[in-house]
Amino acid sequence: MLCQDFKNNSRLSRLMNFSKHNIYSLIDGSDNHYIVNLLSGSADILDPEEFRMLGDYMAGREVPAEFLTELELKGYVVDETKEVKLYKQKYLDFIDSRDDDEIQLFFVPNYSCNFACTYCYQDEYSNKSKPGSQEMVDAFFRYINLEFAGRRKYLTIFGGEPLMNSPAQKEMISNLVNQATDSGLEICIVTNGYSVVDYIDILKAGRIREIQITLDGIGSIHDSRRFLKGGGATFDKIVEGIDACLRNELPVNLRMVIDKENIGGLPALADFAIARGWTASPYFKTQVGRNYELHHCQATAGKLFDRFSMYEQIYKLTEEHPQIAEFYQPSYSITKYLAENGTLPDPLFDSCPACKTEWAFDYTGQIYSCTATVGKEGESLGTFYPAVTRKDEMIKAWEERDVISIEACSNCSMQLACGGGCGAISKNNTGTVHSPDCRPVKELLGLGFSAFKLDQS
Repeated sequence: MLCQDFKNNSRLSRLMNFSKHNIYSLIDGSDNHYIVNLLSGSADILDPEEFRMLGDYMAGREVPAEFLTELELKGYVVDETKEVKLYKQKYLDFIDSRDDDEIQLFFVPNYSCNFACTYCYQDEYSNKSKPGSQEMVDAFFRYINLEFAGRRKYLTIFGGEPLMNSPAQKEMISNLVNQATDSGLEICIVTNGYSVVDYIDILKAGRIREIQITLDGIGSIHDSRRFLKGGGATFDKIVEGIDACLRNELPVNLRMVIDKENIGGLPALADFAIARGWTASPYFKTQVGRNYELHHCQATAGKLFDRFSMYEQIYKLTEEHPQIAEFYQPSYSITKYLAENGTLPDPLFDSCPACKTEWAFDYTGQIYSCTATVGKEGESLGTFYPAVTRKDEMIKAWEERDVISIEACSNCSMQLACGGGCGAISKNNTGTVHSPDCRPVKELLGLGFSAFKLDQS
């Protein structure tokens, strides 16, 4: 709450303004409102009387002096000149921090896959089928060790499906793991999990940070969405692979891709993971991905959630099935961070890591901005093999993308929680990365303050 005792009235100071970075709305299932300001680092609950006074303030009416003082102290009411100065300072701090951040380097050894998932966004890619060579892998490690020398970094092996069960693929992955280890790099693997059992010994030879594996539900729910090419169930073999990883202390990041067809299976998947002992393992964590249209329209677009409606459904399901929280808890924008740390995160001036803290490379020798563009025709930013080349103007556009470069973000109160969203999606929608991919921050916060009981503390 803000002030609890309001005795004196005060005419508003015309030198002060309601901060452009205030975000406020009703908390789901409550009579209270939240107000947060990422620039000042303040977050508060407003009871109905306090919210009425906030409305009076914004309408130019008199409010209690103590209430106005509290608004000023917490940065909800500001001197505009000072706020602009603070914004610039926080932006420079953000850039300095990002320049020191760890870089994630994706490498795609192949775009082929043994699955025919119903929502694959790479299914229309046309890439060379010629396998990668030892010379190409050597060139990749020479490039990253030179280009990103002195930077903290790690390698993520991506696809297609990188863990195809063939002698040639195992040799390729073993080579990548060994060279990454020699370069001092931790490794993440993004795999469908079908053949992970066959790779346990190879993976144990590296410094594995995590293995991301997808299950879209249990049994037939999963198998109706993520099946083998030509048909065939995959659920049981993936479960076997997850068990094998955890037994061998290889961290698993279990991902569930959600749309309207399978969200009802979330409670059962949570029950399954709990009963199997996965959620009790220190080597197990989860994430949820929204099925969405990335580079082309899906045939059954009507099954897709928008960003808010998916989390709204997860919130309702968790209310009915509390065990879901043991399996997965959404961040609901910044509220999970606030609940766990008691403070707000730093302002987010940019939520797109492309060409800043994320780069992607493939076995054809091409360089890309991120996982959302890797392999897509027309998105190559240069080559690392057989020669090193760069498309500097394209790279510059990605490097400069943030809420300052996106005109539509300039007057948005949610910019420092949203960060401008995904550059790849915005480029698909508008033709330029310097456009917003807006996030429903206000609505998510309303759910989050309720989900984490922040209005009861």
